[in-house]
This record gives sequence, structure tokens and C-alpha cells, in this order.
Amino acid sequence: MSTLTLDISAQGIARVTLNRPDRHNAFDEAMIADLSQTFAVLCDNPAVRVVVLSGAGESFCAGGDLNWMKRAAERSEAENHADALKLAQMLHTLNTCPKPLIGLIHGTCFGGGVGLAACCDIVVAAPDARFGLTEVRLGLTPATISPFVVAKIGVSAARRYMLTGERFDADEARRIGLIHKINPALDAAAKPLIEAFLQSAPGAVADAKALIRDVSGREVDAAVLDLTASRIAARRASDEGKEGIASFLEKRKSGWAG
Repeated sequence: MSTLTLDISAQGIARVTLNRPDRHNAFDEAMIADLSQTFAVLCDNPAVRVVVLSGAGESFCAGGDLNWMKRAAERSEAENHADALKLAQMLHTLNTCPKPLIGLIHGTCFGGGVGLAACCDIVVAAPDARFGLTEVRLGLTPATISPFVVAKIGVSAARRYMLTGERFDADEARRIGLIHKINPALDAAAKPLIEAFLQSAPGAVADAKALIRDVSGREVDAAVLDLTASRIAARRASDEGKEGIASFLEKRKSGWAG
């Protein structure tokens, strides 16, 4: 049985739901494989305009499944490396997906769940959502999720929460930049965000996501100036760029917003 459910609407809204509610949607080998395969397909599907990620049951994602971690403790370091690499690659797939990704967080969001949230472009959390990077309390580190979490919350917040393993609430998650909005009605809060993406050119959204990754943290030198000039030049010459300008001047809806 799949650890996920997937629904794609006629508008191109893909809803991916973590579906291990009896385990608070904790990761195991099967869920990691299912997420990797599902997002690989969604990323390449031109009909998909936006992806919404949520969790079934009482929690979004409680992190690593304890039975999975118990099995890992019995394996060799080389076997653990291969296992961890699959998780890292799955997170990378989500993080670099050209489709905009909205995360809806409720209940528990610990460890790998925080990693998933960090890979989302926009995150909305319920007021009672609870977060934590609790790996150090198990004698572990949040290694595979660290590139995505540090990029999202910054070094200062990472140095506190990755080292202490403290739990924190939705207000603190918003303060440190892990989430963007707090709303008890997650689906309702997602609607205007979905609509905003549907009004935007899909190729331009994908290019903007890549642009953020490519310029983040870099010195503004000649190479970066040339990179950004090349990117806007390509957009202006693209079919989407031409259609966007034409539809604006002609006071009509663009082809992707119809």
C-alpha cells in the first residue's frame, strides 16, 4: 500500500498527502521512495501547475519512524550511508521541483517533517502546530535535512534549535522563517496562494525558483550580473514573456490564466 495519496485536479492542482496516520506520517524506507517517485513524476508533468503537501490524521510528519531507525541501528555504516542518501536525494527533489510547492502543517512536525517544510516555497501552519529538530536528543544529528533547514531559518536559529532539540510553536516557526502564515483553516488559507500561482506563467515560476537558488548567498560580481542579465533576456524572448506583455497591453487574460 502506498504511503501517500495523490489527486490532480483539472486545473493542475496536485495534492500530495502523507498517509501513515497511525505512525503520525513518520518516514520509513517506503515513504521516502514514494515521495521520490511521486515528485519526480509531478516535476515533469506539464499539466501540473502547483503542488500542495499535507498530512493525514493528527500530524503532518513526526520525523523518522522509530522502527525504521531501529533497523538502521543494526546496519553497517555503509548501509546507513546508502539509506540516508535516499532521504537526502528525496528532499533535493522536492526542493528543486520546478512547480511551486505549498506546505500545510498541522499537529506534529519534527525532524524530517521540518525538512519537508523547509523544502516548500510557502508554508501555512495551524495555530497548534508543534515543531522540533529533536535529533540530538536521540544521539543523532539532522544531517540530511540541514542544507534545506539552514537555508530556510538561517544559521542563528539553526544553532539554537539543532543543538538544543527544543520544541517550538507556530509563532516561533513564523518568526524564524520556517513558515509564512498561521491559520486554523489550512485549505482555505491555501486557496489564494494557489490562485496566485495559477495567474503566474508556469515557466516563469520555475525559472524564478531556480534563480533564487542560483543567486542566494553569492557575491554580486560580474558573473552574477551576467547571469541575471542572461536570465531576463531569455525570459523576454520566450513565448511566455511575449504572451505576458501582449496580454497586459491588450488588457486581456494571458493564456495560462484562462
